[in-house]
Amino acid sequence: MVTLFLGGDVMTGRGVDQILPCPNTPELSESFIRDARRYVELAEAANGPIPRPVDPAYIWGDALEVLERAAPAARVVNLETSVTSAREPWPGKAVTYRMHPANVGCLTAARLDVCALANNHVLDYGPAGLEETLATLARAGIRTAGAGRTLAEARRPAVVDLAGGRRLLVFAVGAACSGISARWAATADHPGVDFLPEVDATAAAAVVARVQAAKRPGDLVVLSVHWGSNWGDEVDETHRRFAHRVIEGGVDIVHGHSSHHPRPIEVHRGRLVLYGCGDLIDDYEGISGYEAFRADLVLLYLATVAGDGTLQTLRLVPMRIRRMRLEHAPPADAEWLGERLDRLSTPFGCRLECGADRTLVLRWASAR
Repeated sequence: MVTLFLGGDVMTGRGVDQILPCPNTPELSESFIRDARRYVELAEAANGPIPRPVDPAYIWGDALEVLERAAPAARVVNLETSVTSAREPWPGKAVTYRMHPANVGCLTAARLDVCALANNHVLDYGPAGLEETLATLARAGIRTAGAGRTLAEARRPAVVDLAGGRRLLVFAVGAACSGISARWAATADHPGVDFLPEVDATAAAAVVARVQAAKRPGDLVVLSVHWGSNWGDEVDETHRRFAHRVIEGGVDIVHGHSSHHPRPIEVHRGRLVLYGCGDLIDDYEGISGYEAFRADLVLLYLATVAGDGTLQTLRLVPMRIRRMRLEHAPPADAEWLGERLDRLSTPFGCRLECGADRTLVLRWASAR
């Protein structure tokens, strides 16, 4: 058995960067907020003072103890931030995120093994910003997938050695429907992301071919996919067909993200599909709009799979963002989140039940 930690979007730029020890200059090119420190002020207005500078581990709060107890064999998140000190944002982009490379300790503090980078913010500060991101994460010992200096590098899976000589392979792709520009697509001689113009059968077949070329007997494969809109509960039927096709082609877990809140969960042929993990770390606290989705409530996903990749258990630990720090969600909030995700996942053949220690437990028809 292997337990993996899967996290949604980790956005350590802008306001989060400003509370860390070595922030970038705070100027922003956004239409309404021109200073990143304003996001800190909004969070403080909502929930109280935030110390500055904070320890790099501060933003993870109670999540660190949860992960320590769970002792996952690998920790995988989508890093939705450019890690760079570059000051020129991508021309015309409305919202841009960057974290200073000197603050990379906030990622190593959580002992992350893999950061998926095929998303709509990793090139917010251009190719130079991407290259600095890649170099910074490599120096920190964090593997990356989904972006690179060339297309071949972007398509290369991150490899984590597991016990018994086995491996975890993490591939990452980013779809146009998540807001990724086609201009961000990596090529043979230009940095960028592994870009999917469409989430369709052709794209699924291409991903499966790459998986089959790299996968060895005993390997586990995670496909991390940035797709879909920021808000809304619906799962596009094309996304569902894509997830089924890649699983039937050798992927063991589909790790979906982009939405700011969790989306339905499915188990297809015994393998886990997370259609949207939601955010995990961000600076959206205190921003009004879309309150019905409760984006301040986030989840840690702890999936235990058998040697053949089939899901054995999925535990979800509800957390709440307060003062730009993860804390255990109060029981009422955890119950609300569990009921909501249960309602959304029921049409996909999955149910969520309240387990011990404020956790949610996935049930599905073929559970053993």
